[in-house]
Amino acid sequence: MTVNIIAEIGSNWEGDIELGKQHIKKAKECGATHVKFQMWRAEDIYESTDPDWNEIKKSQLDENTAIELKKYSDNLGIKWFCSVFYPESVEFLESLNVELYKIASWTTALKHNFALETIEKVGETKKKTFISTGNGIDKNIIEKQFDENTFQYTYCIAKYPALDKDIIWNDLLKYDFFSDHTLGITMPLSFAILKNATGNNEIFIEKHVKLDKSIGPDAPFSITFDELQELTQHITRIEKMNLSNTLK
Repeated sequence: MTVNIIAEIGSNWEGDIELGKQHIKKAKECGATHVKFQMWRAEDIYESTDPDWNEIKKSQLDENTAIELKKYSDNLGIKWFCSVFYPESVEFLESLNVELYKIASWTTALKHNFALETIEKVGETKKKTFISTGNGIDKNIIEKQFDENTFQYTYCIAKYPALDKDIIWNDLLKYDFFSDHTLGITMPLSFAILKNATGNNEIFIEKHVKLDKSIGPDAPFSITFDELQELTQHITRIEKMNLSNTLK
C-alpha cells in the first residue's frame, strides 16, 4: 500500500511568503508527499463582517506568490497544488502546469459565488481532481463535468475541529482519500491501518499543518510539524504491513 500525505497549509501561512516557504520546507522534511494551498477571493466566500475577515483577506494567494511557492516546492521535490474557489484561478494554475486540483466542500455544495463555474473550469482541464463531500454534494453535477477516471471523492467532516465521534467509519472506509479535521493524528493512522487490511493500493491523507507560532483561523485544528513527522513515521511502518493477507 502507498500512502500519500498532503500537508494542507490553508490560512496558516498568514499571507507571508517566507512563512509559506517555511511550511513547504518543513512539510518536505517531515515526509509529506504533497503540499496544498488555497486560491480564494475573500469577498466570494465570506462576509466582511466575519470575525476572521482580516486574516482571511491577508492569506489570499495571489498569482505572483503562487508562482514563487510552486517553484520553491518544485525545487524541493514536493508536489504543490491548490483548492480553487474561482474560475480564473484554474486558468492561472493551468499556466503553471499543476498536476492536481482539489475542489473544497463549500464549492461542491455551491455555497459561494462562482462555485459552479469553478467546478466546470476544473472539469475542462481533464486533470486528476479531489472532490470534497464535507458539506453535501450533488453527484449529478460532478459526474456531468468530470470523466470517470479524472476525479476522486474525498471523505471530509466539515467541522473545525471535527470530533472523533463525528467519523462514520462504515462511510469513511468506502473512500481512498481522508481529509481529516479531528485533532491529532489518531484518526488518520486508524484509517491507514484499516485500509491496509482491505488491500488498498493507494490512499491519501490530508491534514492541516502549522508552525508552532501560527495564529491564523486554521491553527486551532491544525497539527504541528512534530505531529506530522510522527504521522509519516508511523505511516512508513504501516505501508510495510501486509494485513490484507494476514487477516484473510
